[in-house]
Formats: sequence, C-alpha cells, structure tokens
Amino acid sequence: MRKALALLLLPLAPLMQAGAPAPAPVAQAGAQDQALLQFLDQAFDEQTNLSPESQTRLGFKTNYDRLDDYTDAAAVRSRDLAETQLKEMQARFRPDRLGESARVSYRLFEYEVKRGREAFQFRKLAFPVSTNGSPAGDIPVLLINNHKIDSVADARAYIARLRDTERVMRETAALMREQAAAGIVPNKVNFAPARADALKVITGAPFDGGADSTLMADFSKKVAALNAPAADKEALLNDARAALTGPFRNGYQMLIAAIDEIEPKSRGNFGAWSLPNGDAYYADRLKASTTTALTADQIHQLGLKQVAAIRQEMEAIKPEVGFQGTLEQFFDHIRTDPQFKYPNTEAGRETYLSDARGVIAAMMAAAPRYFRTLPKAALEVRAVEKWREGTAPTAFYNAPSADGTRPGIYYVNLVDMNQTQKVQVTGIAVHEGAPGHHFQIARQQELAGIPKFRKFGGYGAYAEGWGLYTERLAGEMGAYKDHYSRLGMLSLQVWRAIRLVLDTGIHSKRWTREQSIAYFKSNSSISDTDIAREVDRYFNWPGQATSYMVGQLKIAELRTRAEKALGPRFDIRDFHEAVLSQGSLPLDVLEEQVDRYIAGARK
Repeated sequence: MRKALALLLLPLAPLMQAGAPAPAPVAQAGAQDQALLQFLDQAFDEQTNLSPESQTRLGFKTNYDRLDDYTDAAAVRSRDLAETQLKEMQARFRPDRLGESARVSYRLFEYEVKRGREAFQFRKLAFPVSTNGSPAGDIPVLLINNHKIDSVADARAYIARLRDTERVMRETAALMREQAAAGIVPNKVNFAPARADALKVITGAPFDGGADSTLMADFSKKVAALNAPAADKEALLNDARAALTGPFRNGYQMLIAAIDEIEPKSRGNFGAWSLPNGDAYYADRLKASTTTALTADQIHQLGLKQVAAIRQEMEAIKPEVGFQGTLEQFFDHIRTDPQFKYPNTEAGRETYLSDARGVIAAMMAAAPRYFRTLPKAALEVRAVEKWREGTAPTAFYNAPSADGTRPGIYYVNLVDMNQTQKVQVTGIAVHEGAPGHHFQIARQQELAGIPKFRKFGGYGAYAEGWGLYTERLAGEMGAYKDHYSRLGMLSLQVWRAIRLVLDTGIHSKRWTREQSIAYFKSNSSISDTDIAREVDRYFNWPGQATSYMVGQLKIAELRTRAEKALGPRFDIRDFHEAVLSQGSLPLDVLEEQVDRYIAGARK
C-alpha cells in the first residue's frame, strides 16, 4: 500500500507469555515506559515524514508544498523503515520490563510490522482507482478540508500541490498500466464513476466558463480571508489559475486517458479469487480486517446466522406498525413509500442534515449517563461535496486534526434524496457521529501516555465494531422514538450482517454482482442505489466489510460477560471506559483489557 501510515495488523500474542519473568519494579518500568514512548513516537514521526499528505491531515505544515510519492519505491521505503525500527525496538526493550500499557504498545508495534511484512507481497493487487476512491478525489479533499491558508506562504504551497498533482497522476496511471499488463484489471463497475468524478474536478472556471470550479472556489475563499495586499492576492489567484489549467489539468487528463485505455480490458466484475494468488490475498485481507483467524467459510456462516436473527427482530415490528404482508413486502414498503423520503431538493437535504444534528445533540446530552469521559473535539455534520458524490460511500467519519483545530466530521452522501430513508437517519448519525466513531476516534487521539501510532492508527474490527455496537446502545440512550426508527436501526444491523455473507460470497465463493445485489435486496430495505454502491464497494475492498459485525459481536459478548460477572456492581460507564481507554485494539487484546477491568471491579 502506498500510504506510509497504513496499518496492516495481526492478532497479537498474549501480553504476558506463560512462564515469562515477572514485570519489573514500578520505578524501573516507569523509566522504560517513557523511553519506549519516546522511541515509538520518533518511529511514527519518521514514517510520517515519508508522507506529506499524512502530515497535513494531522494538522502539520511540514512539506506543505508536496504530495505523496505514489510509486512502489515509496512502499518499499516505508516497509524497510518499519523493519529497521522493529529491530531497534527489540534490541533496546524487553516486554517483561515494561508496565501494562507499554507492553501493549510494544506488542502492537511488533505485530503491525510483522503484519505489514506478510501483506507486502499483495500490495499491487489493490486498485488505485475505483468506486472506493482515487487520487482524483483524494487530492481535492486534502486541499479543501485539510490545507489551511494562514499566510501567503501557505497559499503558495497550495499552488505547488496543484502543480505536483501532475506527477501523482502520472505515477498512478503507470501503476494502473503495470497492473493491467499483469492481468490485474479493475471491475467494469469502476470506470464510469471514476471517470465522471475526475471530470467534475476539472469543470468550471478556470477550466471552462461558468462558476468557479470546486478547487478554484476553495482557493479564492481562503485567499480572500488573508491579511495581505490586494496585489499579492491577485497574483496568487493568477498563479492558481495557471497551475489548474496547466499541470493540474494535464494530470487529470493523464489519469482519464489511463482509465479509457484500460476499461476495454475489463472482463466483468469478479472477486479477489480471480486475481493472481487471489485466495491467499483474500485470506490476508480477512486477517487484517477482523484481527482474528476466522476463515471465509466461518465468516460466511456467521453472516447467515446473523441475517436470520435480525430478520426475526424486524418481523416483530410489522404488527407493531400494522403492516400485513411478508418481510420482503415490508422492505419494499419502506423503500418506496413517499412518507419515508425527504424531498429531492436542497431544502430536503438541509432537513436531513438538521435531523442528523438533532440526533447527535440528543446523544451528547444523554452521554454522561453512559460514559465517564467524552471527547473534547467538536463534531460537525456535512453533506458530501457534489464533485465526489459518485464515488463517496453512503456515510463516513473524518477524524479531527492532531492539534484539535479541525473538528471530527460526519459526512453523509445526499446525491439522491429519493434513495435516502428517514428511518435510517438516527442509526447512521449514531454510528458515524455520537456515540459512535467520534466518541472512539476523537477520544483515542486525546489519550495521554500512549504513542502516536496508537493515537492515530487503528483496527477495523475494533473501530467499526464500536460504531455498530453503539447503534444498539443508542436505543438504551433513548435515540429511537418510534417503531420505524428502531426498524431503521435494524436495517443498518442487517446491512452489516449481509456484508459478512456478501464479502465472503464474492471473494471466496465466486458470487456474481447480480447474485449479490439480489441477496442484499431480499434481506434489506435500503435503496437500490445504496445496494449497488455497497456491492461495488465489496468487490473493490476485499475483507473490509467483515470488520463491522465481527467487532460488534465481540464487544457485545464482552459486555454480557461483564454484566454476568459483576451483577449489581456493573456500571455501563466503567465498561465503556475499559473498552475505550486504551484506544483501538485487536479483538483478543480488547478481551484481555475487559477481563482486567472485570477482575479489578470484583475486588
């Protein structure tokens, strides 16, 4: 993978091996803990130095005029640096001489490097341009959302990045052609959306007539706010126009040309099994996504079981709302009845955003009864920008900046309000915002005493499992005011159970796109547009979709264990603190963390 900070993770070994020496005295452990923290933070900084884009996302202005290196050589440099850092850590520190949290950090770093080593052989199998995104969308997002302009120098760095885009697109196009020559061709569903979104970025002034393009509008707004002479501002705007119509547009045209060239080579829509060494690649992706040793068959059966169980919960709602008919007919009723739609207008979109903000405000008000510690960072709700609606997911969360100046952002894709369901607004806002991703990811970045790679890294099964767990938790917190909003929550739950079935079906059992869409529609009320978008996402991102429910089931299992063990002494705030207070963890390490909390609460 090209990003220096991409985390490729394995299940961890037990933190204390049987027969291991006893931990060192507290004073010695404290000194070693601090030394390890400094070492790991330096290691993180060294890796971050390889990625100007990561530096910007973290809120730093170092290498502010550059974009990442998208060549394979960059991936090799990152891997080699990680291996060197691992050897140095193992030479300098012994786990038995560290305190509890520091031992977790040691093991996490050790196994991340080992996980990366295992996954490295598959790095060229992922598609750099797909419906899951591409540099054509990533670069504008970086510039608009993360590149602050507080000075003329910052504005010049922005312009330099516009120029540097040409190199990025050249490198991406070269990788696409290299992959295609090796028989690694994206599925057919990717080409039209990726091309359309790229074209939207180079539409508008200064590329053609009409209103300013998205990037020109962003740059103009930021420059207008500068405290600088008018002549300097005008010079900056002229330089930006030249960069956009010159190297920036050239780069996009290079990428679009590669898309056009490779599209005829696509044979259809196939899972990872069709790629060179595809079965091993998929097994590696499942290991990374779930932090478990679960096989594709085991996950598939788990998904079928969960779909059946959640369908029974939805069946129970039908009589409550007076619906007579099959569950599939109930799904169609929710999918098509106008009462469950927002107007497909800008006013309708604003109403959706207002409703989502209301849900989050209510959850924030209830949160102190369920959490010991709340994140300090603010949380905003935004609609996905028009120019990336075609490839953006239904909803997602962007973490705050490291310095806290940029809030956490819950994005929702409102491309077509006819496909957006009122019944799901509450559940999605909970998952992406509060008490879901924001309470976990923003809180993690604010933790003291853990190294940066843990503050800003993570494990899909933990993070997405937490988001899914909070959808049901929100019911306890009073989020679902009627049967239909609870049905919306259940439709999101079954959505994630369906993911277990479809991800493994597509990549291991050779399910077709049509077969996958049919299964999804027969078990869910979500819109046809969302179903197609989701299925295409699974084709392009092997394993990732399995992380959600695998993680949720483990967190729910651990909560049940704590409730049974502690009885009247169980406090939901303490349980959530045990889950969240060490940040993102592999599921087996999370289990150890909760077991320690239970043991301590029993005393």
